[in-house]
This record gives sequence, structure tokens and C-alpha cells, in this order.
Amino acid sequence: MPGRILAAGLDGRELRLEVRFLQRDPELLTDALSARELYDAVAREEAPLVVLGPRLPDVPIEEAIRHIRQGPAGHRVSILALIPASDPAGTEGIVLGAGANAALRRPLERFVLESWLAKLLDVPRRVRARIPVHVQVVGSRKDAPGQHFYGLSRNLSVHGMLLASPVRIEAEDLDLEIELPEPEPRIRVLGRIARDAEEVDWPYMGYGIEFLFLPEAGQLAIDRMVSRETPPEPAKSLWSPGAIHSTLRRDEWIYEITEPARTDSGFLVEIRRAARVGWRPGQASPFYVVQGESAREALDTAREFVRRHG
Repeated sequence: MPGRILAAGLDGRELRLEVRFLQRDPELLTDALSARELYDAVAREEAPLVVLGPRLPDVPIEEAIRHIRQGPAGHRVSILALIPASDPAGTEGIVLGAGANAALRRPLERFVLESWLAKLLDVPRRVRARIPVHVQVVGSRKDAPGQHFYGLSRNLSVHGMLLASPVRIEAEDLDLEIELPEPEPRIRVLGRIARDAEEVDWPYMGYGIEFLFLPEAGQLAIDRMVSRETPPEPAKSLWSPGAIHSTLRRDEWIYEITEPARTDSGFLVEIRRAARVGWRPGQASPFYVVQGESAREALDTAREFVRRHG
């Protein structure tokens, strides 16, 4: 069965060891051993995210990215390029110019890699709807799996939740089991504490939890709950064609900057790019994603990125 991440030009075994949700579900990652194998898998839309390294045997990484973006399926896939520390300065700009959504230079903090994988897996499809759900949550620390704590959710989305805990949680990563209301099943997720949530009242301590990995069955269950609980007019989907904040022109390229989208850890803005000749509003391809603590900071970061790399 195809995974949700397609890797090429790197050792998929190393990626499975680096990323915790791939340690748990290694079948989520599929390896392509050549550019032709990569192109065929993208054309079949086997995965929403492609992770590329520099070791493709038949083409340079930037050529592979351009080839992917030229096909119809290439406009519906996110591309993350992992750049070795030994590669010359400016390699990131080359792969971004070829069409990658993001380029990260090793060595990397583990959380940085996991966070980008999680974000790019979600670009740009989901509704950032959050509904009030008061259900029991059983959690354990990743570094102490035998020690459990019990809490209550205050709200829930496919990206995270507000957790009310009777005890202080001293941990970076959490394994969580969430008892969803009938008829939905119990789900297991891997999460991290993104912030302290002061809006949760005593005697509980509140935490904003970001989901690092939510299995597909859990995503579908939460989606069904959101559909039942939200009004008939749904919230605007993240980075839909009409969600353009501003448009910039740099030489022969048009850049569209989306409206900021709120997440548990700040705001995301997507930058899209299209050739000036033949450009139509809302039809540019995903180019890069930036993050900021506030909506204004995310927009400023996006404009600065276009100024430097456009």
C-alpha cells in the first residue's frame, strides 16, 4: 500500500529512525529508487508529500523538482528538500526556485524536521475547524511509557486540542488516547505540548497540544464530528483559491501570499508562484510556507522571503 510520504535521493531507513511517527508507522514512507520511479509515483498521486535528498542516481535534485511541478499531479503535492551540510551555500535557493515548498539544511533538530513534515502533509487541504469536545484523554510521556495521566479535552481539531490536566505535565512528547463520543472510536495520537493554556480554569492546568501524527482513521473520525457540529456554512478551507492576502511581482514571476492561517503554534502563510505570462488569480502553485507568532509577523516573513528569493 502506498504511504503518505514519498522519499527519493536519500536513505529512507534513516528518515524512519529520525521521525517518531515514522518509527511507529514505517509503512507511511515509500522509497523511490530512481527519478523515473519517483515521477511515476507522483503521477499516480500515491502521496501528498515528497521528501527529496541529493542522491538521486539519474538527475540533479532541482531537475527532479522541476519535472514534478510540470505535471498535473505536481500541483497537488508538497515537496521538502533536505540539503546536506556539505552542499554549497545557495543550494536552498536553487531548489526553492525549482519549485520546492521548503528546503532544510542538515544537521536538523528532530522537532524541526517533524514539524515541517506535519505541516507539509496538511498543505493546503484542511478546514481549520475546532469544536468543543469534552471527553476523557489518557496520556503517557514518550520517555516514560509506563507512567499515565488522565485529563479532559476542551476542544478538538485534526491539528490539536486544548487539554485540561489535573497534574502538571513535564514532557516534550506525549502518547494520547482520546475517547471520542459515540459512535466514533477511540483514537491514538502522537502530540507535543505547544503552549501553556491559561484559559483553562482551576483546578486544572491547561495545555495546547499539537498533533505530530494522527492516523487516517482518527482524522476521518474528527472530520465527521466537525461536520456534525459546525454550522451549514463551513469555515473557509485553509489557503483556498480565494484566500489571497496580497500579490507581488518579481521579474517574470507572480507571487501570491495567502491570508494567515491560525495553528496551535502560531500562524502559517503560504507563498504561491506562477509565471507572469498566462497567470490567473488563484491558479499559482505552492512554493513555500512560512510561520510567525502573529498574523502580521507571518505576512512580513512571507514578503521578506519573496524579496530575497524572488
